[in-house]
Amino acid sequence: MKDGNIALSTGEILLPAHGLNYEKWAVVACDQFTAEPEYWAGVEAFVGDAPSSLHIVLPEIYLEQRKQRIREIHGAMRVYLGGAVRVAVPDGFVLTRRQTASGARDGLLACVDLEQYDFAPGSRSLIRATEGTVPERVPPRAEIRAGAPLECPHVMMLIDDPEKTVIEPAFDDPGRELYDFDLMMGGGHIQGWALENGRALRVFEALARLNERSGGLLYAVGDGNHSLAAAKQCWEDVKGSLSAAEFDSHPTRYALVELVNLHCPALVFEPIHRVLFGVDPADVLASMRASGAFAPGGEDVRVAFGGEETGFATAGHPIRPLQDFLDGYLREHPQAEIDYIHGEDSLRALLAREDAVGFMPRAFDKAELFPYIRKHGVLPRKTFSMGEARDKRYYLEMRRIGK
Repeated sequence: MKDGNIALSTGEILLPAHGLNYEKWAVVACDQFTAEPEYWAGVEAFVGDAPSSLHIVLPEIYLEQRKQRIREIHGAMRVYLGGAVRVAVPDGFVLTRRQTASGARDGLLACVDLEQYDFAPGSRSLIRATEGTVPERVPPRAEIRAGAPLECPHVMMLIDDPEKTVIEPAFDDPGRELYDFDLMMGGGHIQGWALENGRALRVFEALARLNERSGGLLYAVGDGNHSLAAAKQCWEDVKGSLSAAEFDSHPTRYALVELVNLHCPALVFEPIHRVLFGVDPADVLASMRASGAFAPGGEDVRVAFGGEETGFATAGHPIRPLQDFLDGYLREHPQAEIDYIHGEDSLRALLAREDAVGFMPRAFDKAELFPYIRKHGVLPRKTFSMGEARDKRYYLEMRRIGK
């Protein structure tokens, strides 16, 4: 079942086989805890040799080992297809309810059409990026997907549905239960149901009505911008060699994502903090003051190092002037490095280093998102995070995309 006008399709959705430990299977998104090796060491210790999505994704903390790990990932996927995964939904969606620190977040696993997605600034496509895409971050993800028989997504895609007409009504009759378990490492609890047949059709009808008042922007990528960009690249790489029939139905034309309503009360936009390493904090502060973009004494951006902290004010939201400043500082100081950190506690743990400076911009109001994208295009990269790191999507559902 698909509708090209709203870039949506049902799919054959896979889950771990009956009897497997779902808590060990489901692992948080690969781009989390990138500066905390102890988190991933804890995941590895908990999982051990059990079947797990840990073995079929590449946590970014191990990105430098990707050549060896990608071979292992593809091998593990093929092994799992031999018995560790099963077809849970032959043709439909998966309805999810995730208990997070901010409440119950509802979602819908669905396939979106990559022909109607363009992450370029200024795009007018039905599916758009919310943040700037960094080209060098796409190839490692594309390398994994290009040779993979499975996709196991962490992409969360937003719809702007204030009347709650698409996802929420499905919970009146959630149907066949698929899973109900606690997520590892403090990730909360998750439940899932199969949404099939007439119940799936109602989703198509509701999204078609929403599209009529969307102003040409029906979906905005909330989490997983670079993973979806990698899926797009893989589709572009193969589509030129396909017949007309193959072009219409080829599995790599679609990507499995979780749709989430922007107006879900549990969907909280958290700022993504920045940290510079290998710098002189006094020089960084002096450069910020000299840039003219930051007035002392405000709360738009807080800057911390050692035991000190100071605040700055900006004209409008601070994220664009802050990112412009950091990009310029990095160009002028090639020895410096930057990382993007989810959560203030995680950031402060890194500031024990004498050569580290942390930047904490205020949160981006989620109500501004769709109007901003329609008017201005993408935000600077890493503008916001949908919840804290442990609230990110965990790898669970899968779909076949190759042999």
